[in-house]
Amino acid sequence: MTKIANVNVGGKNPVRIMGILNSSPESFYKKSVKTSKIQIKNTIEEMENNGADFIDVGGMSTAPYLSTMVSENVESKRILNTVKIIQNVSNLPISVDTCRSSVAKVALENSVEIINDISGLKYDKMMPETISKFSPSLILCAYSKKPVSGNITSTKKLLQESLKLAKNSHISSKNIVLDPSIGFFRKTGQGPFFTKINSNHIQRDLSIIRNLNSIKMDYPILISVSNKSFIGNILGKNEPSDRLFGSIAAETVSVINGADIIRTHNVKATKEAITIASNLKN
Repeated sequence: MTKIANVNVGGKNPVRIMGILNSSPESFYKKSVKTSKIQIKNTIEEMENNGADFIDVGGMSTAPYLSTMVSENVESKRILNTVKIIQNVSNLPISVDTCRSSVAKVALENSVEIINDISGLKYDKMMPETISKFSPSLILCAYSKKPVSGNITSTKKLLQESLKLAKNSHISSKNIVLDPSIGFFRKTGQGPFFTKINSNHIQRDLSIIRNLNSIKMDYPILISVSNKSFIGNILGKNEPSDRLFGSIAAETVSVINGADIIRTHNVKATKEAITIASNLKN
């Protein structure tokens, strides 16, 4: 049985919800940005009341089409500030969304239980060592520094590479969830955190969502589609805040196709949608 922090995921367990809280003002979805103590406190209490199982904290935007690098020091300060406020108001497990080992170290030294690395431990060569020292639960995302096709086979291969890094860092396979990185496989981008492909990225993402069960490899799958640009592209919605219904549709289909955790900006709406989706699936 897979356990992320203290929460059972996958198998016969209910689909879990990871609420997104960004402390990075440059994030693509401005409504998710919370920086003051009262904003963070209120948001966490609301997410918990609406059914979140985890909170995912980001301190630097990694949207591929934005140039949003900040220093590791800035990222660490933002995350630590947010984590401490959350810990004062909630016992929900906290995930930190970072691929930089110094940031992960600060988070793990302050009782964060989950690291969500969008590079699958590949961006920062010191990350496996940090992970080995603290043994957190892991969300491993598909990522390559070199161009790949991005199809199901190559996505699985990238995830297998990250699983190997995690195994070498002595992380139990029972504490790992896989994320096929919807939105992070593109022809072009500004930052270093996307995987280059030559094919159409929207078709790639749709294909992955259609075929989630074939990339599971006996691990639970986390899907993060909330308000992303592929939904905006399909619907002709430039504003991320106009993509709620599209996000809900993609999350619902993801659950029917085998997703075990949904990472979302919209906890209340997502909770209701995936409750129905889970019942339809069963």
